[in-house]
Amino acid sequence: MKRVYNIKLLVILLIVVFSCNKKETNNNDIHIKETNVTQFVDPFIGTGGHGHTYPGATMPFGMVQVSPDNGISGWDWCSGYHYSDSTMIGFSHLHLSGTGIGDLTDIRIMPINKKVNLSTPVSNRDDIPYASKYSHNKENATPGYYNVLLEDHNIKAELTADIRTAFHRYTYAQGDEQSLILDLGYTTNWDKTIESQINIEDKFTVSGYRYSTGWAKNQKVFFVLQFSKSINEYNLYKQKNQVEKVNTIKDTITTAQLFFNKGVKNQLEVKVGISSVSIDNAKENISMHKNKFEFDKVREKGTMSWEDMLSKIKIETQNDTLKTIFYTALYHSQIAPVTFSDINGAFRKENDSIIFAKDYTAYSTLSLWDTFRSEHPLLIFLAPEKVSDMITSMLAYYEDKKVLPVWTLYANETNTMTGYHSVSVIAEAYLKGIKGFDIQKAYEAMKQTMMQDDRGLKYYKEYGYIPYNLLDESVTITLEYAYNDWCVAQVAKALGKNEDYNYFLKRSQAYTHLFDPETGFMRGKSKNGTDWHEPFDPKFSAHRVHADYTEGNAWQHSWFVPHDVNGLIDLFRDENTFVTKLEQLFTEDSEITGDNVSADISGLIGQYAHGNEPSHHIAYMFNKANAPWKTQYWVSKILKTQYNTTPNGLSGNEDCGQMSAWYIFSSLGIYPMNPASGEYQIGSPIFEKATIKLSDNTNFIIEAENVSDKNIYIQSATLNGKKINRSYITHQEIIQGGTLHFVMGKSPNKHWGVKK
Repeated sequence: MKRVYNIKLLVILLIVVFSCNKKETNNNDIHIKETNVTQFVDPFIGTGGHGHTYPGATMPFGMVQVSPDNGISGWDWCSGYHYSDSTMIGFSHLHLSGTGIGDLTDIRIMPINKKVNLSTPVSNRDDIPYASKYSHNKENATPGYYNVLLEDHNIKAELTADIRTAFHRYTYAQGDEQSLILDLGYTTNWDKTIESQINIEDKFTVSGYRYSTGWAKNQKVFFVLQFSKSINEYNLYKQKNQVEKVNTIKDTITTAQLFFNKGVKNQLEVKVGISSVSIDNAKENISMHKNKFEFDKVREKGTMSWEDMLSKIKIETQNDTLKTIFYTALYHSQIAPVTFSDINGAFRKENDSIIFAKDYTAYSTLSLWDTFRSEHPLLIFLAPEKVSDMITSMLAYYEDKKVLPVWTLYANETNTMTGYHSVSVIAEAYLKGIKGFDIQKAYEAMKQTMMQDDRGLKYYKEYGYIPYNLLDESVTITLEYAYNDWCVAQVAKALGKNEDYNYFLKRSQAYTHLFDPETGFMRGKSKNGTDWHEPFDPKFSAHRVHADYTEGNAWQHSWFVPHDVNGLIDLFRDENTFVTKLEQLFTEDSEITGDNVSADISGLIGQYAHGNEPSHHIAYMFNKANAPWKTQYWVSKILKTQYNTTPNGLSGNEDCGQMSAWYIFSSLGIYPMNPASGEYQIGSPIFEKATIKLSDNTNFIIEAENVSDKNIYIQSATLNGKKINRSYITHQEIIQGGTLHFVMGKSPNKHWGVKK
């Protein structure tokens, strides 16, 4: 017995020593193994259906998004990739996450194991001589890493990235030709090359640029490629014509095939730096990796960065499916906006001027019509230090046209979608205590933007609403301007600008002009102030042509009064009438009428369309009408039916994080129905416990006792041990830290959260 005891003691001592040594020498690995929330992220969620996400590698808010391209023009291929496909044409370095817009996919390279003729005319993907089949069985993706086997070339391709540099590693079969295609010409969807250049600088370096037009009308991307092996031979092509004995070519379309020294290794590593400014800046962006090809080290660092970002919210549940949906959503919500300024601070503006971001990072890909609703509110918790930089970036764009951005892509104003929701983002950030940006300049920009005449504001100011016979989508635009006005008013009040406060607050009542009490809908009204737009069908949709609503119909857009729900209830005369109409939205049949129905109307529950952003706040409006149990029911229904773990796991466009941010907030049990109000409406939490890390010393915990698939109703609640009987919680209460504790049950408690 003594001998056995000694052996056991020795084993225990060895384990302790080994553990201590391991933790001391490789603490990062231990951290990953102990928490490892990245294991629950599946980047393929949303790559099917109409999710429009991409599976490739990027860092949180990274400048590069290196990802595979299928080479097809079509709405479902807006991100360059769709899960239904099985053909690859290469890996490009700029992508949009879930926008439904076909742009970017710049600077594409493709490994290949044979010589091909690039002079062959290419009209579609089938003509591309270097394309390859691939199978999802030999394709993998995790945050910051992607790999696939290119079957036709028998090459394993691996991708990873840091903030401004992409890293490729290609493993060729023994004895095969080791070659690479650089194609600056072939484009899909909206994008078109207008000028490009390729420079063979030396045996290890290729540089150049690509100018293009599309959604972003003036897009300039400069690049540098550095190789771990020397270039033995190369063929250059201008407009599909091979050019002999030169090392620099410039034309509309340029392509190249590079051949590398086989040596003893079958692997070729490639570093790719990009810049909006110059080739020199692209080189500087990868200078920290000069003469180093450390693919595995970069991948590990990227995993740690994602682990740190995703660990800011820890959820506790026995359901791994929910963990996958949640952490994938958290991942998708931190892809955009993207870093735009170079490592030296320089970035290009739409007018081709080069400015420097001093003491901040400039950001682009500002999908504000989508993200103001809950993605930007989420970033106030997850990345508050980046929020002020994003606002400063908006102010930099404001300098040129004296108007705040609408939808900024690669510093180009696309003017896509309605409203000026940069106003909401700025107001929310300031009112929630975010510092680090010039609030006086920001207020000037907010006021100037809402006082100018473009995009229907002239009519809005003249009539108090936008008449349908003067501008399409007049109802949606009017409602969104009313909310924007309310946001300006709140900042004016906080800054002591009382005259402005009263002016914009009065304008924020513009929604009242468009409410038709007979039908209970917001409707297009003529400029005479009395006649409604006839004929009227609340289920009718017309996509962008002679429409009163943006990407939707009257059922979906009549509820956008997040700043004054009580005022909207008054228009219905009483709470019961309002609740009945609101619930009818979810129980009405799902027929959408019209010959030009918007494809964005998806994820239907009745006429509620979760696949598009205008519906996202609606389920929380029951709270304001003293029926919070109905909010709990419908939010739970949406959580269960509109998200899953398949490639079709999103019911509509991801839209740069908004679709995912809705899930993050709603699964936790709170939602910023009016982002700038400082209140979060309480819904139906689905996790036993969730911990939001606000700082090193402050956590906010949300507990849901007895929660289950059936126990979706709140029975009672306490905040830091004190009972609360209201259907909202404030931002100030959250950031102070503490615990919000719910007791859940399977039947609604119609007394909790109801005002007496």
